[in-house]
Amino acid sequence: MEIEITRTFDLLEHLVNNHPKDDILAGKQSGEWVKYSCHDYYKYAHYLACGFLEIGLRSGDKVVTVSPNCPEWNFVDMAMAMTGIIHVPVYPTLSTDNYLHILTHSEAKAIFVNNSVLLKRLRPALDMMEQKSLIFTLANIEGEHRMLEILKAGIASKGKNMPLVEQSKNSIKPDDWCTLIYTSGTTGAPKGVMLSHRNLCSNFTAHSKVNIVDDKCRILSFLPLNHVYERSMNYHYQYLGASIYYAENMGTIARDLADIHADGFCAVPRVIEMFYDKLYAAGKDMKGLKRRIYFRAINHGCRWDYDKVKYNLWFRLGHTVYDKLVYSKWREKFGGHRMVIVTGSSSIPPRLVKLFSAAGLNIYEGYGLSETSPVIAVNNPHDHMVKIGTVGPVLSNVEVKLADDGEILTRGPHVMLGYFKDPDYTKEVIDDQGWFHTGDIGKLVGGKYLKITDRKKDIFKLSAGKYIAPQVLENRFREDEFIDQIMIIGENEKFCSAIISPNFNTLHYWALKHNLHYRDNESLVSIEAVHKKFQSIVDAINPDFAAHEQVKRFRLVSEEWTTANGLLSPTLKIKRNVLLEKYRSLINEIYQKEEPQSNPIISAFKSIELPSLNFGSKKKE
Repeated sequence: MEIEITRTFDLLEHLVNNHPKDDILAGKQSGEWVKYSCHDYYKYAHYLACGFLEIGLRSGDKVVTVSPNCPEWNFVDMAMAMTGIIHVPVYPTLSTDNYLHILTHSEAKAIFVNNSVLLKRLRPALDMMEQKSLIFTLANIEGEHRMLEILKAGIASKGKNMPLVEQSKNSIKPDDWCTLIYTSGTTGAPKGVMLSHRNLCSNFTAHSKVNIVDDKCRILSFLPLNHVYERSMNYHYQYLGASIYYAENMGTIARDLADIHADGFCAVPRVIEMFYDKLYAAGKDMKGLKRRIYFRAINHGCRWDYDKVKYNLWFRLGHTVYDKLVYSKWREKFGGHRMVIVTGSSSIPPRLVKLFSAAGLNIYEGYGLSETSPVIAVNNPHDHMVKIGTVGPVLSNVEVKLADDGEILTRGPHVMLGYFKDPDYTKEVIDDQGWFHTGDIGKLVGGKYLKITDRKKDIFKLSAGKYIAPQVLENRFREDEFIDQIMIIGENEKFCSAIISPNFNTLHYWALKHNLHYRDNESLVSIEAVHKKFQSIVDAINPDFAAHEQVKRFRLVSEEWTTANGLLSPTLKIKRNVLLEKYRSLINEIYQKEEPQSNPIISAFKSIELPSLNFGSKKKE
């Protein structure tokens, strides 16, 4: 029986009626997959909802979850949605200051923490809170209340509370506030994005029309569910009846993919780049003919295109050979067959899209923001609605237009309710006609495919008045295997420069081949031969850009940029303000001011000694 999905918890009845299965959700415990059926999912979510009412939580209360991906996250999410509680999912890797800001700003009544490690990380912020929150843990931690207690309370009180839960469900409207999602905060304190049921449901039902999976598929989930991207895709999978398996941890992704014979997963470009690095490194250990074939397959894949396979016979024949000898072996590592990889959050190098798609690991690149629930556009290789290098066509129920300066504006049911406790900033980004100003610069390719070129706030001007879009340059440079991260700089300066964090795995291998001796990464990047290597990379890429955009100077740094050291956001975007401050002395060294040339007239004036003048005193007669 089909029901219209207008509230997130409508998915529960939809699953029971249309996609009954024994493994709609699964997680690892003690190395074994623990599976939950659609009926289990429905039952536990309703019991928890009864439990929430029993412990005194009510509609409009904010409840925080700090947890890695697991089936229980979904039980809590649905229970909150049914009772009108506002779900505030939070990254497990934030700083104490950010935790304190979110817990205080959201006025959290209760906090669900997965395990003792996360509770320890959260504890300093909890201790600083003036208004204390209820704490519940998913794992068994001595001295702490468990979510299991709420579940038991819900079961015991279901006779009294289940009618109240049903009454609550019937009263909730599609436009009611559902969740509060704090942005990753690359430029300051995180802002709370308020999303309604309609925001979320209209969006995941729209991008579910892109033919990705069906109810026979198994999906591995490892990107954080607290981010609206992975969360929306999880709703997407549930809507289509696909089974969702949650990776044991980030270190077991490859093993878990193979273990469940996954049909797909969501990723950010950095994850795909890491997969590529491992595949490339595997070829370096090969010898002779095997090695030549392997790297020819990589080069072939980087030139791959949907139209070439369709219309070019020789290209298709070569592709068949490389698929048999190389690509099929890659797929074995990922689970054994062709799959779907959805990517977003930041730009991915086109060559990686081509290579992975050539290998039957089809990449669906999309675009969106937390404020847009999130998807605005997505490529659809299945229906040949794809153009590599763009983020694809705009979704069917989404409006997009470009402002005079190229900024992408969007309007529709996916646009947020606003920023929590910040009506002034909400008015800044959502105009009187309902257009949300994304802050991204883009263009429409062929009048159909949206292409993101930069962030409006990141674009800067050289002292000569020429504009620089740094992300365009950064994305191009990051295509090189030796460059892990890069930041283009030069605002109000004469020329562009770059701070480069090398891909140290690749650089170490190269240094070994060239018999370079070094103690650590700091000594490695100071070696002249290493600098010359990176200079050759810069020299090779520079001609791709206009003269004023070319990188004239660069500096190598010994630190890797990660979320752990605060140099990348949780969505793996570089934190420009943090990096600019960290490398201030290095940047000053790059742009050291030249001494003005000696001018004889100025020198003459400097040599004149003026008499002492006492302007404040009157000369005596």
